[in-house]
Amino acid sequence: MKNPKIRVKKMKEKKLMIAEWILDIVLIIIVSFIYYLNKPIETPKVLYIPKGSINQIISQMQQNQFDVCKLDSFILRLIGSPQSGWIDMGNNKNTKADFLYRLATAKAALQNVTLIPGETTYVFLEQLSNELNLDFDILQEEFLKQSPIQEGILVPNTYKIPMGITEKELINLLLKISVKRMKELSHKIFGTYNETKWFGYLTIASIIQKESANNEEMPIVSSVIYNRLKKGMRLQMDGSLNYGKYSHAKVTAKRIREDKSFYNTYIYKGVPKIPICNVGLEAIQAAIFPAKTNYLYFMKSKKGTHDFTCNYSTHIQNIHNATK
Repeated sequence: MKNPKIRVKKMKEKKLMIAEWILDIVLIIIVSFIYYLNKPIETPKVLYIPKGSINQIISQMQQNQFDVCKLDSFILRLIGSPQSGWIDMGNNKNTKADFLYRLATAKAALQNVTLIPGETTYVFLEQLSNELNLDFDILQEEFLKQSPIQEGILVPNTYKIPMGITEKELINLLLKISVKRMKELSHKIFGTYNETKWFGYLTIASIIQKESANNEEMPIVSSVIYNRLKKGMRLQMDGSLNYGKYSHAKVTAKRIREDKSFYNTYIYKGVPKIPICNVGLEAIQAAIFPAKTNYLYFMKSKKGTHDFTCNYSTHIQNIHNATK
């Protein structure tokens, strides 16, 4: 029979070995965890976090090719649930620890930028460039690359723009919001969304937006457009030449003669192939639901509103009254 003292000694040695083994494992885990938390991760400087559970957020970030995993879900539960909305990551490169901490605590500073009905995308991009300190050329390049149409797709609105957003991210944000709103309006009116048909209405709505003195006139201006088109008449509307960088330029007789673009409704029949500007809901509704009139002409009076008429002779008299 073995000596009890030897047996106790061996048991103590075994326990010590197990303790040392456990300690080694713990140390490995701690070192690995520290290494993981110091691992670099690249993200946009400003990141959008959708609403949802931590697992849903991590899953969506994985779909967007971010280097995150289930361990991050566990760590976030210890730190705190990520806030939905725009997050200021501080830098494009962070350690995993800083990244997770910012997910749970940071918010991006937002700046309001307003797109008014009737404004062209060119001028709005200039506004964005000036107010957000972004590169106009890159904004324009990204818009033409991402947008399904060169003009008229943006919905007039006051947008909350996160400071630090890149040109590419900003255009993507504006288009997502606008296209979603366009589809909602189309489904509300027609029960479906046909992009080609919708863009056709946007083009007519853009002329209405540029020509109308107020919202009340819009269905009447719309009726004039449709009546002239039905008769095969040129629209001959100054507002069609207030496109792009000419959004606020006075349309002169010289400009009408020299502008050979497809926007010039004095030269070409029909409506331009794309909208002239970005339009409000009232102009879209007027394009879809024009007033029932026989009007073919209108002229801005000294009151600032328009005089509408069916007869050219009366139209000439209205021009005389407005200019005398």
